[in-house]
Amino acid sequence: MLKEEKHVGVLGAPNYPAPVPPTVINIRSETSVPDHIVWSLFNSLFLNVCCLGFVAFAYSVKSRDRKMVGDILGAQSYASTAKCLNVCALVLGILGTIGVIVLLGVGHVAVYQMVSEFMKKNRGY
Repeated sequence: MLKEEKHVGVLGAPNYPAPVPPTVINIRSETSVPDHIVWSLFNSLFLNVCCLGFVAFAYSVKSRDRKMVGDILGAQSYASTAKCLNVCALVLGILGTIGVIVLLGVGHVAVYQMVSEFMKKNRGY
């Protein structure tokens, strides 16, 4: 038997003088306030119509700051403003994208007609 094994065998089970108290973690049951920071970041990077996405991102950060301080009403107010700005940026971005696609389609057709008429006039048809 090795020296370390003998020493461990002599120690035996640990003897506690008193029972160990359980660890209790108290979690506050406050309302969860969504700060919409990911949505605001998406809108500020991709659909930043009239800088609405950037302003929504600023309000989302303010909402997160208020939540960390413990001001739930302030956090809800800033989060509500950020949500409204995000919805506006998203709707305007989608409408703008659809408008650009329609204009490109109409422009393509108009240019095709102009070129075909020009070709007909030059050939003498």
